[in-house]
Amino acid sequence: MTQAALSPGMTIDGAAVPAGATIDVVDPATGAVFAQAPDCSREQLDAAFAAATAAFGTWRRDDDTRRTALRACAAALVARAADIGAVLTAEQGKPIADAVREVYTGAAWLNYYADLDLPREIIQDDDKGIVEVVRRPIGTVAAITPWNYPLTLAFWKIAPALRAGNTVVIKPSPYTPLSTLLVGEILRDVLPAGVLNTVSGGDELGAWMTGHPLARKISFTGSVATGKHVAASAAPDLKRVTLELGGNDAAIILDDAEVAAIATKIFWSAFQNNGQVCAAVKRVYVPENLHDDLVDALAEQAKAVRVGAGTTEGVQLGPVNNKPQYERVGSLVADALAGGATAVAGGQPLEVGDGGGYFFQPTILAGLADGTRIVDEEQFGPALPVVAYRDLEATVEHVNNGRFGLGGSVWSGDADRAAEVAARLDVGTAWVNTHLALGPGQPFGGAKWSGIGVENGPWGLHGFTELKVLHRAR
Repeated sequence: MTQAALSPGMTIDGAAVPAGATIDVVDPATGAVFAQAPDCSREQLDAAFAAATAAFGTWRRDDDTRRTALRACAAALVARAADIGAVLTAEQGKPIADAVREVYTGAAWLNYYADLDLPREIIQDDDKGIVEVVRRPIGTVAAITPWNYPLTLAFWKIAPALRAGNTVVIKPSPYTPLSTLLVGEILRDVLPAGVLNTVSGGDELGAWMTGHPLARKISFTGSVATGKHVAASAAPDLKRVTLELGGNDAAIILDDAEVAAIATKIFWSAFQNNGQVCAAVKRVYVPENLHDDLVDALAEQAKAVRVGAGTTEGVQLGPVNNKPQYERVGSLVADALAGGATAVAGGQPLEVGDGGGYFFQPTILAGLADGTRIVDEEQFGPALPVVAYRDLEATVEHVNNGRFGLGGSVWSGDADRAAEVAARLDVGTAWVNTHLALGPGQPFGGAKWSGIGVENGPWGLHGFTELKVLHRAR
């Protein structure tokens, strides 16, 4: 990886913008600073929004041009997938194969939206007149993305926003800014100036974006606490918002499930991306008679997983992305153990290399109950609590009484029975005998504290539009 790849600049109005100040970027596999990213000033942010607003008038007009541009962006990403993936692994920690796959996911979203129509709907056509309902773009979108899937979640926003005719100013997490900035560099030669602007900086920059007078829509993925601030910041100007926030997804195992058939699926539904997935399985509820068998099967999986730096061949799980999250996971596990839980696998930090990285053993916890922090809160890391239950109805009621409602799953040898239980879960997505099954055409969003609005599919595209009625009298 070249030094240039490690120091991409911001893209504003189709041009590279040098950094007047910088923020450090840490390699989570070592805990050491390895690069700097620009720290966007207020003046630079104003320039980015001004460029996006100026470009909107032309970009919104030609539907075919937008479709062609999105396909060209997808091709440009694929052509540089190895370069982008290397940068992503360096800053995020995930295995290189997963990082490259994330680039291809971004390309898939671009191609999906390039092919998606925004049809006009005629609701009246008679001797009195013709009334059409059309969808028009909103304007300039402020997009703010997290550190767990920097590129996937960026294109969940960029692809539909641009397809609808909006322009974008995007800010990645300060923990993982480089891959998004590099994408901005690559796409500045594909898109018209001002259509996609990439900026980077700390949390203060996010607050400036959500309150900026030229932002007409905010699309945010991140924590519940920050999402509430985003909503409050958007309210005075009545900005449109989509908030994809936290989750504490429960996997509920029914008493007829076959442990051997589901254990691996449940494990990877919880530990994909080292557990750093908003809609991952965060807790498992299992009947008492299946508890020990399932715990043993999950522990066997956890002990067999290879953990290490994402650049090491054969590694399946990398480090936790950042020190605060690493410390949070450790704190939640320690709290559970102090309360009487047992770490059937893992339970401790893991020393890899010189010991400076944010590695934690894949952990399976047993002997817990509701009320334990790691059951009730979102751990967002490589630790999975397993809770035994006797009463299915009480368990469903307890899951529904929580503040989160992103996703959940039900596992059974009888898919129809499981579907009946899944239908009662108060969540945005309820899976049966699977979890984390997502795609560009499937809407994704949550209930309660897990968010407002949805992403993906035509519904996600509609979230970047507003309805307009064209009424022609006869």
